[in-house]
Amino acid sequence: MASATETNLDAPTQSTPQAENTSKNTQFAPVNIGTRNSALAQIQARAVAAALKSAHPERTYNICPVVVQGDRDKVTPLQQLSQGENAKSLWTGELESMLEKGDLDIIVHCLKDMPTQLPDNLELGAILEREDPRDALLISPRLPKDTILATLPQGATIGTSSVRRAAQLRRLFPHLQFADLRGNVGTRLGKLDAEDSPYSAIVLAAAGLKRMGLDNRITQYLSSTTGGMLHAVGQGALAIEIRKNDPEMQTLLNKIECERTKRACSAERALLRTLEGGCSVPIGVETSWRGGKGLAVGVQPAKDYDKDGNAVDEPEPDLEDQELVLKTLVVSVDGKEAVEHEAVRKVRSTEEAAEMGREVAAILIEKGAGKILEKIKVEKVWAAKKQLEKMKVSS
Repeated sequence: MASATETNLDAPTQSTPQAENTSKNTQFAPVNIGTRNSALAQIQARAVAAALKSAHPERTYNICPVVVQGDRDKVTPLQQLSQGENAKSLWTGELESMLEKGDLDIIVHCLKDMPTQLPDNLELGAILEREDPRDALLISPRLPKDTILATLPQGATIGTSSVRRAAQLRRLFPHLQFADLRGNVGTRLGKLDAEDSPYSAIVLAAAGLKRMGLDNRITQYLSSTTGGMLHAVGQGALAIEIRKNDPEMQTLLNKIECERTKRACSAERALLRTLEGGCSVPIGVETSWRGGKGLAVGVQPAKDYDKDGNAVDEPEPDLEDQELVLKTLVVSVDGKEAVEHEAVRKVRSTEEAAEMGREVAAILIEKGAGKILEKIKVEKVWAAKKQLEKMKVSS
């Protein structure tokens, strides 16, 4: 079983052996929370533990960090590491095996890292309120602080391990170059800041930077209106995976899930599942809610202010009265071909949201997205075969 620690919400998590079998002063067993071993993943797991502790103070929550396959190999590009298969299992496989065996009670994931198809005996138990889903540009300290995508010099190199990000940026900024960049947030920032760094800038998820208190490094937020970027499916949202038919864990999670985020992400994931895309396929999305006081793509200004210039707090309109706006984009790896579509609809359940995602996927395929994705799939399998042949020769 993974090492664990009873959650202390004021101190960093340490990997120490689990020492107790029941929650203090209760008859309940502790809830073992599985997570990747990175600093960001543990911050996210502690946030979930804090939310659960607030909702259910009678329980004890243990954080169980696990080093997963995708974190062990930080050198091989994701397209090659997955060898033509869905690379997302690189981040979830070991944790899911432990959940199935009962070593873990729940797993905290970045939703964007989760496969759209889960093992038969596991399911999504909850999706929490979404943090900023946008991508973010971080520039080298050697460049002017006001540098943005549009002002990067000819031939500047952007570091990213995301095919989606590179494809969208190639489409809009063909004068830029791209290089693979793996590792956790601290590793990537260190490579950007090094004196001999080949990178002029890197692109990371804004949500992770904000959760780590590093949003001061963000030079430009990237969305459909700034930088022309659509984010990954599920980006910015935390998801909790549980065993099917586990009413105890489901009851705990019901109090901390966010219906607004759940519906938006259900539409995104149904779209991705229908298009059969993985995390290394360039499918971008952007969801927002029309009719409410804010959008999912960033903080919006208040609609009204009082005589002293303070924002007037307005009640959020009922979710049932708002419309879900789903923007989508499929881009070829070289950025030369693209298909996009925008849909707006009221969705009164996660099932209706998923149906919206499937219908938008069908429209994209009709527009030509299927041909783009099939070409990418063939090229990915071919690249994996070439890599295997190269490895055999070198060995």
